Amino acid sequence: MTITAGVDVGSTYTKAIILDDHKTILGQQLRPTGFKLADVSREVYLDCLADAGLSEEDVNYVIATGIGRHQVRFKDLHVTDLTASARGASHLFPGTRTILDVGGQTMKASRIDEAAMVKSFRLNDKCAAGTGAFLEKTARYMGFSTVEIGPLMATSKEPVPISGVCAVFAESEVINHLSLGTPPSDIMQGAIESLVDRSVQLMKRVKGEAEYTLIGGILRFETMAESVRRRLQSEVNVPDPTMVQFVAAHGAAILGQRRLEKLRESRNSSAVDVA
Repeated sequence: MTITAGVDVGSTYTKAIILDDHKTILGQQLRPTGFKLADVSREVYLDCLADAGLSEEDVNYVIATGIGRHQVRFKDLHVTDLTASARGASHLFPGTRTILDVGGQTMKASRIDEAAMVKSFRLNDKCAAGTGAFLEKTARYMGFSTVEIGPLMATSKEPVPISGVCAVFAESEVINHLSLGTPPSDIMQGAIESLVDRSVQLMKRVKGEAEYTLIGGILRFETMAESVRRRLQSEVNVPDPTMVQFVAAHGAAILGQRRLEKLRESRNSSAVDVA
């Protein structure tokens, strides 16, 4: 059996997945990334091995991805998160042509072809108002934890607009709405509608087309996908909640399997030539 691992060192969370050669998930784990990228990537990988009941010697290939991929010292290869996400999304939803990845600190849109090759991509402006961090900051300001964001938005009846293009200005709008007695649920839903506005603009810039697949931690909140559906007037794919944050790590592990297949084919070809 061939076993590969994908380690995705993201800006907010670090994830790891271990696959066998049937692409069955043997283990998966995540931890907050923090500042010691080399340490957390190692810790998450060891957690994942323990989850799978494996040792390091059992794993044949490790591919790292994400913003901290260069800090993964035990990797065999690294790839960009765009490449890994394209492979993971295409495995989960073979018809995928456009991917929106909304994480804690970044938002990315990419258009891919039928071979899961990235043809075009765009990143959000360098501002927290275009990422999940703004939602979390808004919730904390109003006295709610991250896990309360989803249930809070579900009670919204009339979302208020949050139009600030910068997190600082957007926060001022939040403060103003609170002072006017606006329900926190409507403020949170307004914040996510603002996030959706930015995400749709990104997808337009890559000339996005169906099928759309949405990934990243913010997609744990169902209202995000519902809002994107309304804006695009199209159905969208969203992985299972247990996988929505793991798509890049999953894709990296799949690429590890492909890499080993090519290495075997190369060795076999060389053996035939020698014979």
